[in-house]
Amino acid sequence: MAAQNWRGLHIGDLIARIPIVQGGMGVGISLSGLASATANSGGIGVIAAAGIGLLEPDGFRDFVGASIRALRREIRRARSLTKGILGVNIMVALTNFADMVRTAIEEEIDVIFCGAGLPVNLPEFLKAGIRTKLVPIVSSGRAAALIAKRWLEKFSYRPDAFVVEGPKAGGHLGFKKEQLEDVDFCLEKLLPEVIAALAPFSDGNNPIPVIAAGGVYSGADIHHLLSLGASGVQMATRFVATDECDAAPSFKKSFLDAKAGDLSIIASPVGLPGRALQNDFLAAVERGRHVPCNCPYHCIATCDPAKAPYCISLALLNAQKGRMDKGFAFAGLNASRVDKIVPVQELVDGLEQEFLSEC
Repeated sequence: MAAQNWRGLHIGDLIARIPIVQGGMGVGISLSGLASATANSGGIGVIAAAGIGLLEPDGFRDFVGASIRALRREIRRARSLTKGILGVNIMVALTNFADMVRTAIEEEIDVIFCGAGLPVNLPEFLKAGIRTKLVPIVSSGRAAALIAKRWLEKFSYRPDAFVVEGPKAGGHLGFKKEQLEDVDFCLEKLLPEVIAALAPFSDGNNPIPVIAAGGVYSGADIHHLLSLGASGVQMATRFVATDECDAAPSFKKSFLDAKAGDLSIIASPVGLPGRALQNDFLAAVERGRHVPCNCPYHCIATCDPAKAPYCISLALLNAQKGRMDKGFAFAGLNASRVDKIVPVQELVDGLEQEFLSEC
């Protein structure tokens, strides 16, 4: 396929001026500040629903109510700061998944991105007159085809787009540990497989857009993935190192200080491998340290609080607030390449220039 020009990303009747989705980063890393700045730059800004209620004063006493209130407020705050396209990332594994989806739809969010599980029943939450787009996040063509088939058969709803996330992503990964270095699971192989798997579900000459994610770092990466057929890319790690990222300065600084050897694959308490920046907290856990906690709310369905060596939500909350000695940061494989913190618009402008230099 011929190389693509820097162009917009179409998801139904939504058109982002640039082909970039800012990845949702949970427990307060991507809230209204980062999402609105990304939307103002022409991309799709994304608020993460995971753990959002823990940022509320009563988050540990009323997790469900606090989560609904916080998500509603962040969506409204972002709306007040931009006229651009906004999304919410909602993990299927959240035990309050349904509450988060209903809230996002009630607030008429532009896009819902769903990963960490198969959102097979997501269209049932849509209401008449609401034009929220539904975008699953998958790691295989098989999963994409399964969801598309299920939605069409049960709901007569064609997915608006898909994100295919490869093994170089940060955070929880939809792969077995041994697959992370296997070339058969690299993004460049997964992307065309997902595109091919979705071809039978095209609406005439309009295929379902596929957005590539996982380790996307530069404008050259974007150019390469669009040339392979992606309609756009999702990037998360690069957006941590921005002025508008909603995390504490010391959280961002951990990315500036990171070296290639600092990225490690951890066994998350939720039962999935995850890529994170190694630090003293994780080193202590690896040595057998157990951080006692009273689980305030079983927030992730796959987590067993009785066996977990620490509360991952609390660890991520501590990191978001800058208490890196009591938590850690998830990060993509290229996090060690981050060397400065810039405004979102400067980041996007730089990516565009890098992209155009490849044309």
